[in-house]
Amino acid sequence: MEPPTRRPRLAVIVGNGITGDSRVQKTALAAARAGWDVALFGSGGRVKPQRSMMGSVEVIRLPIGSHLRERAKGHRVRRVVTQFGFSDKSVMVRKGAAHKTWVRQTTARIGWLRDSQHRSPAAAPIAVPASRALGALVRVSRAVHQFRVRAFNWEQRQEGRPTGDWRRDWPLLLDLDLAFGPAIEEFKPDVIHANDVTMLAPAALSAARMRARGEKVAWIYDAHEYVNGVEWPKETQASAYKALERQYIGHADAVVTVSDELARILQRDHKLAKTPLTVLNVPIRGSIGTVSDPPSVRQACGVADDVPLMVYAGWVAANRGLGTAVAALPELPDFHLAIVSGRMSADLTALLAQAESLGVKDRVHVVPYVPQHAVPDYLSTADIGIIPLHHTLNHEISLPTKLAEYLHAGLPVVASDVKTLGAYVTEHGVGEVYPAEDVAAFTAAARRAVENRAELVARITEPILSELSWEEQSAGLLRLYQEISRVAPAAESRADLAWAVDEQPVLPATTAPTTTGAPGLPAWRPLDVTRVRLGLGPANYAGQAGAFAQAICRDNPDVSAEVIMRKTSPTLVYPADVYIDPDRLIRELPYQIEQLNRVIGRYTHLVVDAFLPIFGALNGDNIEFDLPALRRAKINVALLAHGSEVRHPLRHMERHEDSLFFDAPEGYVKRFTSRAERNRRVAEESRLPLFVTTPDLLDDLPWATWAPLVVDLDLWATDEPARPSSRPVVLHGPSKRWTKGTDKILPVLNGLHDAGAIELRLAEGVPWSEMVEMVKSADIVVDQITTGSYGTFAVEAMAAGKAVVAYLAPSVERTVGERPPIVNATAKTLLPVLESLVAEPDRIAELGRDSVEYVRRVHDGRRTARAFEAFLAS
Repeated sequence: MEPPTRRPRLAVIVGNGITGDSRVQKTALAAARAGWDVALFGSGGRVKPQRSMMGSVEVIRLPIGSHLRERAKGHRVRRVVTQFGFSDKSVMVRKGAAHKTWVRQTTARIGWLRDSQHRSPAAAPIAVPASRALGALVRVSRAVHQFRVRAFNWEQRQEGRPTGDWRRDWPLLLDLDLAFGPAIEEFKPDVIHANDVTMLAPAALSAARMRARGEKVAWIYDAHEYVNGVEWPKETQASAYKALERQYIGHADAVVTVSDELARILQRDHKLAKTPLTVLNVPIRGSIGTVSDPPSVRQACGVADDVPLMVYAGWVAANRGLGTAVAALPELPDFHLAIVSGRMSADLTALLAQAESLGVKDRVHVVPYVPQHAVPDYLSTADIGIIPLHHTLNHEISLPTKLAEYLHAGLPVVASDVKTLGAYVTEHGVGEVYPAEDVAAFTAAARRAVENRAELVARITEPILSELSWEEQSAGLLRLYQEISRVAPAAESRADLAWAVDEQPVLPATTAPTTTGAPGLPAWRPLDVTRVRLGLGPANYAGQAGAFAQAICRDNPDVSAEVIMRKTSPTLVYPADVYIDPDRLIRELPYQIEQLNRVIGRYTHLVVDAFLPIFGALNGDNIEFDLPALRRAKINVALLAHGSEVRHPLRHMERHEDSLFFDAPEGYVKRFTSRAERNRRVAEESRLPLFVTTPDLLDDLPWATWAPLVVDLDLWATDEPARPSSRPVVLHGPSKRWTKGTDKILPVLNGLHDAGAIELRLAEGVPWSEMVEMVKSADIVVDQITTGSYGTFAVEAMAAGKAVVAYLAPSVERTVGERPPIVNATAKTLLPVLESLVAEPDRIAELGRDSVEYVRRVHDGRRTARAFEAFLAS
């Protein structure tokens, strides 16, 4: 072993977001306690890496780009021929609509020519050839278009067929390497511990590059599952993962895996010189019972102590067998089921739908992950742990992590008869085993486990707990690090470092206080002993929850209010009573319980905006999952929609030629469509009072009530002259460029600016207080040309007496009851509209005055307060 000149460095890398992956967290902590300097790399962060500390372990979440995924679609040369340069199917749909329009107009011209031929025989020498020529042109155009469609669809199908080249079949793997590789090499580790198949390329390539520079580094492949035995969602993904493992596993300095059986299979399949080291993923025994006031899964479910509670902890997928447990609940009328899950997924949504169809949804509770060191304490308040796995190759050959977690929590286990797990439970007598997917057998096993719980718990002995402890399992891994790297930590380890640590954010030294740029104290009546104690949040988009609270409390003396805001940006900070950290609200149970206690027992009424869950991930990722608890607490709930959470992209694209969704980033239309349909379903099924803040949203939710956006007129009042100079100041302030049509707006504004007709000012990413001053100093505000309505920015500009240019659909005037004083413009008309406006300074000034009066009538809060009167009287 080489004497270290510094602490040896370990890079633990994993392709997920780290939260919920107990194996990688425990690996990092064990190495840190043994004297290694450890960096734990995962995915996350939108633009820049997110850094935090987990004890002495630096946690770095890296943003993953999509550059290679986008580039690698289809055969490059062939795609030019078959895809015609179209970026995606939505472009093809638009081209198809344009072709149909042309066909209709051309065939109409043919009809007119034939009519003219009959009406005037003298026109026949011209009309007949012309109609024949147009008819031929239509037939050729149709044939070309049909070929286009068939070729386009054929190429789309080819993209789903594997080529055998992992780089082309699953280019996400290349994007992962681009994100992880440079970060790993900058850290200069002595050992790279690559977790799972997705990290093979970053580890192998980084190690090779470092060695080429003369640096010493070793790397380990930690195979969490048998890649060849997984039913991957796509053929291309399966092909890529298998090819990637074949290419690089032999280059690893050592291989680690999760069971003896999988170790033998990997050695056989890849002809490895040494059998991989088995390291079971089991709890840290030394951290159990060390947390003061530990989290409780029973408390998270809201279930009484005498109610039988089954718990499932881990990933939710169809082959994990939870459908069996849900199907058994009608025959287990006293039982409840807790599902510990980090996020909603299609499988979990389907599971909840199954529970609803069986009438047992009120007994199925989705509860959040907790830090890995707290898992056994968290689970210990349940009665039994369940592992209802289906028969798949990976399930047969390993012991799942949750088995050890349940046993350390003192829970008997109800397990299916998959090979390794079933044999272990039967041999040690620590639970009940039943035939996989057999609902009746599961029902009987669960009953027996609860009835014989004390006897089964007594069989969870000291030798079992010792063998299934991370302290025992990680010892071999630490020896392996030293063996392959030829370096060792100093004799004095850091065993005094705690196992039980939570992540803490790392804030830059220059971070400003969170109140910087925030307006003054909110003017609503603080929560008090009034008849109505109103909560609003948690989105507070553009400060509208606070503005609504101000308007309602001003006009209704029976109401006091509290505003909650998820703080997602350091610049977009609006008035609120409580600012919550959305990341903590997703993953930290104590933080969620604090929010639960803030709401339950304090509010009589609650306005939930954007369909976000009020308790974070405690029950699920949508307000629908919190509604049962709110109903039990007898809190009157209303829903408030702002825009994209209910605006249906496909219908919007049908209604508006320049719809923002035509320019949405790839995947947005599909994702936003799913979200809008889901939220509409929630609104329909819950039958709660529903409000919308912009009039166009009534196109998607026609039964809702329009509650106009509210602005503080005094805040926006300005002493700037109403009559602009010969070169008016034009402001455009996009929050996201594609939502406003900025890429079509800026060329027009830049052209006018370069010609000296206007002075262009662009406001992007500026603090709210700075935006106020920019609006006040402008003459004209160009809002958007893509939505067909007007939002908060336009209302604020009107309140400041500015002429606003935006695209408004005819439905807006019908909803408002009058024509808003907004100059209507589309992508095609924006230039002439602005040229006309700039040429008439008096009109700009008149529009400014009309705008202020309009905002006083519609957006000063009185109309909004009246909209909520019936709800608050309930």
